[in-house]
Amino acid sequence: MVLNVRQRQADAVVRMLHFNAPPAAVKPSAAGDEDVYKVLVLDRWTKDILAPLLHVNELRKHGVTLHLMLDTERQPIPDVPAVYFVQPSEASVARIVEDVQRGLYDAFHLNFSTHIPRPLMEKLAAGVVAGNAAARVARVYDQHNRFLTLEPSLFTLGLPDTYLQLNDPAAQDSQIEAAVSAVVDGLFCVLATLGVVPIMRCPKGGAAEHVAAALDAKLRDALAGRTSLFSEAGAGLAASLHRPLLCLFDRNFELSVVLQHAWTYKPLVHDVLSMHLNRVTLHDAPAPGQPGSGKKNYEVDDADFFWSGHGKEQFPMIAEQVEAELSKYKQAIEELNRKTGSHIDPLADPNDIMKNNTRSLMSAVSSLPELTERKRVIDKHTNLATALLGAIKSRQLDAFYALEEECIAGKADVAAVARQMGSPAGTPTDKLRLALVWLLTCEAVPTEAECQQVEGLLAGCGADMAAWSYVKRMRRLNLTGKQQPGSASVADGLSGFGGAAQSQLTNLLGTTFGQGLSSLTKGVKNLLAGEQQAAVTVAVEALMDGKPNPDTDAYATFDPKLPAGRAQRPAGPFKEALVFMVGGGNYLEYESLSCWASRSQPAAKHIVYGATDLMAGEAFLGTLSTLGYKSGAAPAPQ
Repeated sequence: MVLNVRQRQADAVVRMLHFNAPPAAVKPSAAGDEDVYKVLVLDRWTKDILAPLLHVNELRKHGVTLHLMLDTERQPIPDVPAVYFVQPSEASVARIVEDVQRGLYDAFHLNFSTHIPRPLMEKLAAGVVAGNAAARVARVYDQHNRFLTLEPSLFTLGLPDTYLQLNDPAAQDSQIEAAVSAVVDGLFCVLATLGVVPIMRCPKGGAAEHVAAALDAKLRDALAGRTSLFSEAGAGLAASLHRPLLCLFDRNFELSVVLQHAWTYKPLVHDVLSMHLNRVTLHDAPAPGQPGSGKKNYEVDDADFFWSGHGKEQFPMIAEQVEAELSKYKQAIEELNRKTGSHIDPLADPNDIMKNNTRSLMSAVSSLPELTERKRVIDKHTNLATALLGAIKSRQLDAFYALEEECIAGKADVAAVARQMGSPAGTPTDKLRLALVWLLTCEAVPTEAECQQVEGLLAGCGADMAAWSYVKRMRRLNLTGKQQPGSASVADGLSGFGGAAQSQLTNLLGTTFGQGLSSLTKGVKNLLAGEQQAAVTVAVEALMDGKPNPDTDAYATFDPKLPAGRAQRPAGPFKEALVFMVGGGNYLEYESLSCWASRSQPAAKHIVYGATDLMAGEAFLGTLSTLGYKSGAAPAPQ
């Protein structure tokens, strides 16, 4: 897999931790034995960059003994070098100058997440010289790492307000340009990290074209420079590989996919359990007599075998898979029981008995870490699935999902929508999302009578009418896109290996799950998920095919490697593409693209999906509500 954005970013971060040594000099396998220990200093933004990439134990393997926040009070550690990884800003530069002048560390290796502007660089140099501390600054680097990688083929720029900034009717030109510039800088960092210069395609006349034009200019400047970031980053890529396609879209291209409910595992966890940066927080019910509740944090990423293996399956299948993994785990425990049983053949040679028993017991002990990790993963997904099950049953999310799929397919009318909205099931937010999906996917603009019927139901359940008013106005102005079609024997056997091993395996065996998840989900509909393709998938399929297509022939084309203004529609087919959504994306869209890419013929495609931010339906409703007030579509709240 060439376009593995997670691996490429992780490699860049590891090089940074080794003082930006050449790739050949970085040996992660031996990094834990190195004598150079260092302090890592981060800011809020760069901490989020590292969070999905490297855990604390992995940082230690690369010599990081402490990781500290830039804006906190830190004590001097004069004999240890420090690696700074921060955003280039006035505040961060001022704090770095202060640290250097105080001599907090032996040497300062300064790394900025993106290109540091010349005025800030001059301010940094002046401050260091004024403090007579220039010798402490080892090097200054532009890392071009200002983006967040969640999976090998999924990234975001961490810009949650982009849709609001680009659609705010009161925004000044300077504010819009600043928002576009932030998107362009982030996309440039992604391309520099991957080491590719793509051919760009986008619909004309929207924010996507604005971003593409600015990115095209930035890439041209970089390619004209003395040292090209792309020739350096892509030096290891095979010369025969075709350049990838970069498809840019405005979020208004299709709004319904951000609002509709999900029925597969990853989108459900993101939407219902508010997953952020691959982490989910579950709150326990408060204990009797206790004012608050405890919480548990879970991490899910591609290192999690269950998450990567079953993340695209619909929810009832997840419950079955949890039970299947639990069964495999129990079988492994029984196998350990069998291998370490206490039965001894009285006719066997005593030396053979000792040798065989020792081998079996050592095998049991060596299996403990793997079994412990597998048990931890099963426990984690049992808890996540149980939390999802509670929300599905209490809110009847399967019914909302099924009806929204019918809306997208053009099979649901206002009467069906009204029946679901009039039922006691679901929160006001659920009903508002259903109403908006219906509004956005109707073949024709709904009549005033139909809208009034839906509005009465929304008002009656206490839904936020500002978001409805804004989308209704957009739909009537035609500004939104429309959807396209036996523990005792093992414990006894391990007694000679010390209490720690015995206790660990006993704990593994002693945990029970009670009632199985499969039996709990019997009342949940088993729906055929994934049949509907997101509109962006249909467009990307046509763009990667490269053949004349009336739906995409009018798309703008940018090629930074050709003279300006001479780019023509590229010939296909393309094997690889980056798909980027300006204004926010979500897991449903990512899932639609990746499923299509994996089953495309004659050869599978490879898609990297990115967005300014990944937005759950409820969060996006808040943005639409704000725009409703700002645009005057809804009266300002008192």
